[in-house]
Amino acid sequence: MGNELTLSLSTLLGFVLTLARIAGIFVFVPLPGMKDLMNPVRALLALGITIALFGQWPHPPANTSAGLFVLWLISEAGLGIGVGLSVAFATEAFSVGAQMMGLQAGYSFASTVDPQTQADSPVLVIFAQLAAGLLFFAMGLDAQVLRIFARSIEIQPPGTFALSRGAAEAVVASGSLMFSTGLRLALPVTAVMLMVDISLALLGRINAQLHLITIAFPVKMLVGLAILSWLVLVMPNLLRGTFAGTLGAAMTLSGR
Repeated sequence: MGNELTLSLSTLLGFVLTLARIAGIFVFVPLPGMKDLMNPVRALLALGITIALFGQWPHPPANTSAGLFVLWLISEAGLGIGVGLSVAFATEAFSVGAQMMGLQAGYSFASTVDPQTQADSPVLVIFAQLAAGLLFFAMGLDAQVLRIFARSIEIQPPGTFALSRGAAEAVVASGSLMFSTGLRLALPVTAVMLMVDISLALLGRINAQLHLITIAFPVKMLVGLAILSWLVLVMPNLLRGTFAGTLGAAMTLSGR
């Protein structure tokens, strides 16, 4: 007589709660790849990690009411989404800064194909996204994210986390770092572009016969490119500092 695999209702409920938390995290955590491959990869990764954490699954009572289980499910999804958002804010800061720089340096007119959306996007934004994704994995930040939600399973087992005002404020505070970091990244380019505009305006005022409009655009692009080559050197430290701030919000959510 063959053996039969049976799963209790309590085990299935624990699996769903754990999957909701982990899937919420991987909705926003940056992963390399094309958009067409992104959703299956995220789903398989979340499912695989959930199965690997079988020993950490909670075992809620089988007679748990549907309303209470839905509340637990919303709380677990909220925890995962909050941690994922905190991580995404750190990498999206580069895109915010690139959007500001591209407008000032004249690169907003240059577009390329976004490998994730297959649509035309500003070239600096695409460069910033690829650089942030590369640095995210090269600096080992993905391992820190894995440690956070592995630790959260131990400290706050699925079904015990409750959404609170403090958790929401932590996520909002980490979102403010995205804009402040993007502004810090774009300020050098913006300041130099302002000085270039003032210099060209003074030259045009001194000699009205100079057709500076024809050379202003190339000059600003070359100067902006020179500053961007310098900013590449400080991007790792900038991402590390921003991630440290957003990591604090993720740790607050996970109970550490």
